[in-house]
Amino acid sequence: MPHLGKMIDRKQLNAVSTARIQWLTNNGQNLTRDAHTFYLQITQWAVRMENSLRRGSSLAEDLSNRAVIFITGLLFAYQLCHHVRTIMNMHVRLQKPMNKSSVLALCRMVELIKTVQFTFHRHSMYVAESVTQIIQHYNFNLLTIIGAAKKRVTSDKRYSDRRLDVLAAVTLLQTMLNGPGTKDRLIVAHLAMSVMLQMKLLKDDELAMVMDRIRKMEALVELQRFLTRSADCSFLYWHRAIVPVYLTHIYENPEDAHRLHYMFAALRDCGLPLRHAVQEEEPDFLLREFEKWVEGLMETHIIRPLCTDIETDLRLHIHSKLGLQLDSRNPFRVGHKDLSTLLHVRPIRFFDSFFDICAHVTHYLDTTFYNLTTVALHDWKTYSEMRHLAEQKYNLRMAEPHLPSQTLGQGLDVLEIMRNIHVFVARYNYNLNNQIFVERSSNNKHLNTISIRHIANSIRTHGIGIMNTTVNFTYQFLRKKFFLFSQFLMDEQIKARLFKDIRFFKENRQQLDQQYPFDRAEKFNKGIRKLGLSAEGQSYLDQFRLMITEIGNAMGYIRMIRSGGLHCCSNAIRFVPDLEDIVSFEEMVSAEGLSAESKTSAKNLDLCVETLAKNFAEGTEYLKMLVDVFASSFRNQKNKHLKNFHIIVPPLTLNYVEYMMSAKEKMNRKNKAGAAFTDDGFAMGVAYILKLLDQYAQFDSLHWFQSVKAKYRREKGELKASRQRGRDDDKLQQTMSFTVKRLDQCEQEFDLLFYSLSSARIFFRADRTAAEESEEKGEKGDKSDKPADSADPAAAPPAADPAAPAGPPEPQSGGGGPPPPPPPPPPPLPPSGFF
Repeated sequence: MPHLGKMIDRKQLNAVSTARIQWLTNNGQNLTRDAHTFYLQITQWAVRMENSLRRGSSLAEDLSNRAVIFITGLLFAYQLCHHVRTIMNMHVRLQKPMNKSSVLALCRMVELIKTVQFTFHRHSMYVAESVTQIIQHYNFNLLTIIGAAKKRVTSDKRYSDRRLDVLAAVTLLQTMLNGPGTKDRLIVAHLAMSVMLQMKLLKDDELAMVMDRIRKMEALVELQRFLTRSADCSFLYWHRAIVPVYLTHIYENPEDAHRLHYMFAALRDCGLPLRHAVQEEEPDFLLREFEKWVEGLMETHIIRPLCTDIETDLRLHIHSKLGLQLDSRNPFRVGHKDLSTLLHVRPIRFFDSFFDICAHVTHYLDTTFYNLTTVALHDWKTYSEMRHLAEQKYNLRMAEPHLPSQTLGQGLDVLEIMRNIHVFVARYNYNLNNQIFVERSSNNKHLNTISIRHIANSIRTHGIGIMNTTVNFTYQFLRKKFFLFSQFLMDEQIKARLFKDIRFFKENRQQLDQQYPFDRAEKFNKGIRKLGLSAEGQSYLDQFRLMITEIGNAMGYIRMIRSGGLHCCSNAIRFVPDLEDIVSFEEMVSAEGLSAESKTSAKNLDLCVETLAKNFAEGTEYLKMLVDVFASSFRNQKNKHLKNFHIIVPPLTLNYVEYMMSAKEKMNRKNKAGAAFTDDGFAMGVAYILKLLDQYAQFDSLHWFQSVKAKYRREKGELKASRQRGRDDDKLQQTMSFTVKRLDQCEQEFDLLFYSLSSARIFFRADRTAAEESEEKGEKGDKSDKPADSADPAAAPPAADPAAPAGPPEPQSGGGGPPPPPPPPPPPLPPSGFF
């Protein structure tokens, strides 16, 4: 009322306000120390609470100690709650901001309040049993004292109304104490005590003991209600601005993450008053809004930063293996924060939901790794390693994405190679021994590689039928290349040089010791450069070598396709226990009398298993198929000009060795354009073409590699003799050392080419001539019950196009691949002369 305000002294109001500010300032300065003191006291109380489970020296002493411990915990909860509520309300009333340390100290006290409540809850059965026994013990003590007082009343025979009232009160008090300890009985006992105290029946010590026991019984009888009121933290709803600061502190100090349960238990106390709010039409509106607000804070201050930091840590750990120091990993410089502590926090209950931090982080990483893998399939291995690292380092149970593993750079797989076979064979180098293709050049820091495992993964992705389609595309590519191959050998200038070399070798065979002279090949290699060079500085022999290399790369790719198919089939068939005795599921389903759909499914399963077993056991000789389909045309009498190919092989090998030495020297340069360490496609192509022409014997008759050996042996001997004569000339010695080193490198490259060519000839059965293979086929046809197919696999091509057989090789039955595209029309004839 306004008129009452005039009755209050202004000085007293100012003094009260000043006292409030001074009290708040003093308590604010000592808040951190008070929080630590309370922490030590409650920790000690909790230890005593745990130890009170054990029996003492006597039952009476044990019950007394338990009563003291229970009431002490109740007083701690009330004192802390009152202290925190008072300080927060005073800050709001006086509009004084709190610093971060004060906020964290108050949050620490709130946690201690819930610690007391949780300790009582954890031992609730023990507390309930003990409270009953303690009340019975106190009743016994009070009845003993009251009984003695009653005797003193009844000993005096002078009865009066007052004495009778006191005696009735004593009798009533005894009656109340003889039953269970309830609230109503204690109220009646208080009334009886008030009447009984009209006469001094109790001594001072007895009176103090009686009042102490009754007060403790009041506290113990309603222990649960008093504890709920003392630990009620619903006032935090009006001071919820401290929650973001608290969550940020917990994330910065993950070792305190277990304290989140206590703070969220305090925030749950806000639910009861919010449910009874009448400001909104919907009774749970404020509660839902508060729940959404807390969930948003948890997402912003804990979960989202944790997901980002764990993902970053996994990426840095994986990239550190590549030697990329993207960030300092030294814990002595940048500190170390153990994020796994946050992941080990048990799910936090908040009203009707749970915050499972570990589940949120796992879901985030699963989603991120899956999405990024689908966007960049070539990074599947990196994310797989990160997934395994998350399991090992953070104990996260990651889900398997079940994506087909793609290991070809930039998504390159069999399907893309098949569609762009002409680009692939020109941009990749083949390694015969390791069965791997290496990219020749790239704008990136890394070169893409393709191995059998990559091919097997692609076949698993697209199906095994793509193997036959790939062979058909390769067949069409070879038709075009062989057309250019024929034109080159039919050119008059080339043909004249080749005839001249053949005639020279036949006439001087004995004088040359049956070895094609190295000088003759070197002269051919240099002489052809006089015919002209391309814009890239390549001679026509260089271009012819590149064309043969591309043909060899195509054959190497076909070899890798077959190996990848076998690898894929072996992985798919490994679950079949016995390939020799495969059980028929169709017969088993029929024996059990199952439905028609089950029989169809069993039949399809039998067909799949049979196809896999057949492909795994036999496979398809794709190289032999590509030999058979072109051999008849190459060996046709209309293409006699192709028979000169064996005599051009020595100049080609010399040209290849010069190219490989230059490419390997560029490996050590800063500018690695044109650098390479392997290119076995040339050896593969030469071996394939010699097989098509059935010229292994003619080439072997040249004894070319023996001639190369003899030439370098002779030159080394001459250099050795020259070094002996010029011992005193240091410059001459240094020049000769470089020359010997150069000769060793050339000889080594020829040896490597010889080994590669010998290995490649094995794939095409170099031990058999065309006549022997025809005789073997005839014998097999005679032994077979079925008549042999008399149709010629390839029609005779025109004289200038030896690569135009009747059709592509037939795919293997049961392959399941798409039908091959129709063969393209033959390329137009070039103008007269290859040049």
